[in-house]
Amino acid sequence: MSEFLATINEYIWSDSLIYLCLAAGLYFSIRTRFVQIREIPEMIRLLVKGEKSASGVSSFQALAMSLSGRIGTGNIAGVATAIAFGGPGALFWMWVVAFLGASTSYVECTLGQIYKTRDKLTGEYRGGPAYYFSTAMAHTKAAPLFKVYGVLFAAVTVLACGLLMPSVQANSMTAAMHQAWGISEWALAVGTVIVLAFVIIGGVKRIAAFATVVVPFMAIGYILISLIIVFVNADQIPEILSLIFRSALGLDSAFGAIVGSAVMWGVKRGVYSNEAGQGTGPHSAAAAEVSHPAKQGLVQAFAVYIDTLFVCTATGFLILSTGAYRVFEGESADGAVLHDDGALPSDIAVGPAYAQTAVDTLWGGFGSTFVAISLAFFCLTTIIAYYYMADTNVRFLLGDKAATPVPFLRGTIGSNTTLVLQALILVSVAAGAVSTATDAWALGDIGVGLMAWLNIVGILIIQQPAFKALRDFERQKKAGKDPVFDPKELDIPNATFWETYEPDRDKVSVSS
Repeated sequence: MSEFLATINEYIWSDSLIYLCLAAGLYFSIRTRFVQIREIPEMIRLLVKGEKSASGVSSFQALAMSLSGRIGTGNIAGVATAIAFGGPGALFWMWVVAFLGASTSYVECTLGQIYKTRDKLTGEYRGGPAYYFSTAMAHTKAAPLFKVYGVLFAAVTVLACGLLMPSVQANSMTAAMHQAWGISEWALAVGTVIVLAFVIIGGVKRIAAFATVVVPFMAIGYILISLIIVFVNADQIPEILSLIFRSALGLDSAFGAIVGSAVMWGVKRGVYSNEAGQGTGPHSAAAAEVSHPAKQGLVQAFAVYIDTLFVCTATGFLILSTGAYRVFEGESADGAVLHDDGALPSDIAVGPAYAQTAVDTLWGGFGSTFVAISLAFFCLTTIIAYYYMADTNVRFLLGDKAATPVPFLRGTIGSNTTLVLQALILVSVAAGAVSTATDAWALGDIGVGLMAWLNIVGILIIQQPAFKALRDFERQKKAGKDPVFDPKELDIPNATFWETYEPDRDKVSVSS
């Protein structure tokens, strides 16, 4: 089974996907005139001042929902894995894919807002790649093809978010907690399933409320602890930066032979972590109440920075500054060891234990507990976000047959269908918690890769409305207005939600 999964993963994450992620990010950066740099002040302003309603969450809540999907095991175990098999230079390529990917995130999330819809059953806003693929080209002869493409993406997303990707989050979380406290994986699996069941039954509003409280707390706390340890080792920062760049560019004697692996692992784990181009961000972006789609596109672009430039970098510096890492030649820990300064115990496996050992260098014994708690928050909120995305795509596929999630059966097809999805993701979590790390990561990578292939190729075709929205947003801002979106004025067809949009009467301004 492990060999079969590895083979599939190798085909999906070929060099072609690596180049596609980087090339698309560069292309979108040029087309938006590097919006990820120019609009940083506006991104921050939109975070602290926005709107919400009974139908849509605030920009900050949508960001928190998005970050809950982005910030997960990839920010700890993923960074450790990238360094282990790509060397310190992998961190540089994670930065590159984050910088370029921020523009990709703007494009996909703005499209998510433009082509969102109102759920007939719940009144909540819904959207995502399946929606914009099936809608954006509805006025052309290619409409049937893109309708099928949207259905394909929705089916892949249900598979990836409902079955494949939750397993790696649960696996990393339980592995760290087992190492920290010695609790059995089965007991941890049962406890995780109980907590998740309570939250996901509450729907998007409860998910948003949960994420808004937990995500900022967990991210800031983790970054602060990491910075304290890096500060203690501040004298090593110049050498760390030098090592990262030398390794990334093949200039270091020890890591020069694996510069290709640095690129591959940096991009692979970067996309897994920040999800730029994967198609997950547009789901939460579409749930936001905004007067103009570009607003949420900008907010979601900033989410990529928070995930990679802040959280992943904190992990990378934490591990490198304490020497708590090994670098292997090849795709697994069975390869030759290129670097090992003895800071890690000989029996430490690649993954969360790297970060746990790093924290232990300053607070002996505290590292395992701290990282285990961090991963518990990170992974739980990520799995919850996966459920929301899977649920959104089930609703896309089933239409009126889907029903609002309820904690008990009412004898309707919709209720049964919803509960089947809830059961599927809970079973995936339980299975992932007790499976091997190798299989869990392979499943997660397959899910991410499939979604990335479909989404990036698709948005390269239907990209134009996102650029029109950006130009319109900046034109109105320059005129001193609070931008309001009118698709007819911009010659953007099929944006049916916005053509008939009237702000909810209970819409309120919020500050975060």
